[in-house]
Amino acid sequence: MELPTPNKKVVAKRDEIVKKLIEIVGRDGVVSDEDGRRAFESDGLNAYRCMPLAVALPRSTLEVSKLLKYCQSEGIKVVARGAGTSLCGGALPAEDAIVIGISRMNKILEIDYESRFVHLESGITNLAITQAVAAEGFFYAPDPSSQIACTIAGNLAMNSGGAHCLKYGVTTNNVLGLKMVLIDGEIIELGGPYLDADAYDLLGLVIGSEGQFGIITEVTVRILRSPEGAKPMMLGFGSSKDAGNCVAAIIAAGILPVAIEFMDKRAIEVCEEFANAGYPLDAQALLIIEMEGSPEEITQALDRIKRIAEPFSPTSEVTATTEQQSEKIWRGRKSAFGALGRISDYFCMDGVIPLARLAEVLERITQICEGHGLKVANIFHAGDGNLHPLILYDANNPEELQKAEAAGAEILTLCVEVGGCLSGEHGIGVEKRDLMPVQLSKTELALQMRIKTMFDPDWLLNPAKVFPLHDRQDPSLASQT
Repeated sequence: MELPTPNKKVVAKRDEIVKKLIEIVGRDGVVSDEDGRRAFESDGLNAYRCMPLAVALPRSTLEVSKLLKYCQSEGIKVVARGAGTSLCGGALPAEDAIVIGISRMNKILEIDYESRFVHLESGITNLAITQAVAAEGFFYAPDPSSQIACTIAGNLAMNSGGAHCLKYGVTTNNVLGLKMVLIDGEIIELGGPYLDADAYDLLGLVIGSEGQFGIITEVTVRILRSPEGAKPMMLGFGSSKDAGNCVAAIIAAGILPVAIEFMDKRAIEVCEEFANAGYPLDAQALLIIEMEGSPEEITQALDRIKRIAEPFSPTSEVTATTEQQSEKIWRGRKSAFGALGRISDYFCMDGVIPLARLAEVLERITQICEGHGLKVANIFHAGDGNLHPLILYDANNPEELQKAEAAGAEILTLCVEVGGCLSGEHGIGVEKRDLMPVQLSKTELALQMRIKTMFDPDWLLNPAKVFPLHDRQDPSLASQT
């Protein structure tokens, strides 16, 4: 992976920069020693590392404002960081950049059950929102697998989803307003504690912008009433093709489960060993399908799904009968990435495809990885076609790393070729940066870069991410970048 040449003048001023950061956020809010900075040199992608110039940990929007205003005046690049769980290198630092981590900004500021919103600081974890409102019968819908650790700030940056986004939508469908600090230190507010805003949808523009426009410090999220009940069912299949075709048939029938999750045989075996969830070890593929509602509604819907599945010859069918069994089924799925991390390094892809092409694409993914001499495990949100193939490789073997990168590029290109796109919820970051021309034309990229320039004229925010480096150097785009 190519990184731009660092600004040597900025690097040479490191001691001076650290002194100013301490002035703004205090000695306890700055990490400047080598061992401390090393904790911030990578993120969940973990394949690439770069030591940041320094790390600042503000406690307020005002401190973030002062930090950004100083960085712009000195031409210092900035990488915003939540919990560092990004799977696309979205929080990867640069040698001449400071990291601004918002993990200490983690307070809930207001809960309004009548209007169904929570106003909070963006460093709070995803799961903490539901924990704060669960006693009153509410929940926050987006639920990434890393929800116990990932921050709302990171969810906003990448427009994260999760297993239940099939029914409830992704982050952008559940955020009402936010407060953001621009690179010059100006603080702006978009949206508010209401469903719709007039004029241009700047809120929608900012969510998913990967830290390229500013640093979000406060958020107003929508909370929902918890359903009367929920129950998952597991269907095992003799092939990934049968499981994929079953998913397409369920959605085509007009049924909207709260989640449809897919695991192939390798994922089933690893997750079962880790979580003892009762997964069918004789199956080549597994679907976890969850329905919500009253007991009668759930039973009717699951019975209908069973009938739809019959032509695809399911090898097993288990419906959870207790809360404990349901929890085990989901614990296995939620811990899948960690379970696979125990046995191998991996690249986690994040392409999206039309459901009608699911079976075909799964077959091609296996062929692509085998062609590079690599193994793959498939675990993903099948209901909305958001694939997460995990390409297994040895990170200590440079040759295998190159093979994994090449296989990943082929898989994502395939997703675009069948009518899909490069990312569903992980973002572009550095992982997919050089693949952007596969999906977007030169004109489309130029338009996006112009929008970036409006928010960040000097391109100091989250450097070397999202846009291919060679396009930034194209003379025809010089006025925009």
